[in-house]
Amino acid sequence: MKKKFIVLGVLFATFGFTKVNAQINFGEKAMSAVQKGVSGFTFSNADAAALSKAAVDKMDAENQVAASTDPYTLRLNRVFGKYTTGDGYTLNYKVYKLKEVNAFATADGSVRVYSGLMDIMDDNELLAVIGHEIGHVANHDSQDAIKAAYRKEALLEGAASQSATIASVTDSQLGKIGSAIIDSKFSRKQEAEADLFAYDFLKKNGYNVNAEESAFRILAKMSEGNEASFIDKMMSSHPDSKQRAEDAKKRAEKDGLYKPYVQQKIVNTAPAKKATPAKKAPAKKKK
Repeated sequence: MKKKFIVLGVLFATFGFTKVNAQINFGEKAMSAVQKGVSGFTFSNADAAALSKAAVDKMDAENQVAASTDPYTLRLNRVFGKYTTGDGYTLNYKVYKLKEVNAFATADGSVRVYSGLMDIMDDNELLAVIGHEIGHVANHDSQDAIKAAYRKEALLEGAASQSATIASVTDSQLGKIGSAIIDSKFSRKQEAEADLFAYDFLKKNGYNVNAEESAFRILAKMSEGNEASFIDKMMSSHPDSKQRAEDAKKRAEKDGLYKPYVQQKIVNTAPAKKATPAKKAPAKKKK
């Protein structure tokens, strides 16, 4: 059995690129910047979204995605389905049927939640984690991360060019960009701002804000187990989970909303169907 792991706030889960049918074109300015150096390098949010979508499409094809009728999808629809649009962003979401404890969001607004995360967190805690991921999209952290990864890879090897006016990301380069994105980490400032976004998201929508502290307590506890060395490596640039839990607690105390959180029942099964009462045969009329 694979070990459970936590990579919250990481732009992409582990994936490899072997074939991508469509190339992504970024224009002459980007190619020129690659040839001349960082100065003048251009890579728009639209470019970041296009590259992110290619990566997510690939991951969706390579992972087991919960079907529309799957209990995990039904739960995510119920918990998160009405929060897919906000100020400056539109989200799409799916569940990966994987035991790992993970969730991520990308520059194109894709949110992917692992079933392993849904197995250990109740609805409020799950929304706290998803709210954090939305924060990275809303704050443009996801766009910045993929831009940095593209810039690094393009400047290391130079973007392939099919003509004097079109710069194309090749399959090989796309794979390396994906690896660079996996290795990238959000800054502590970006993580703190995403945590605040999650808290405000819960508060604004009438949920128990103390679920954020509880979610971080769960992550902190997991980091003390067998997964500790892996988590420490992946979360090295993130604030400590215990500290993040304390920060969430302080926010709730400041608002006069703090109360120790009691985890609710976790239900990842489809709602039970109501039994249809058997129809009684009509009584025969006496002749």
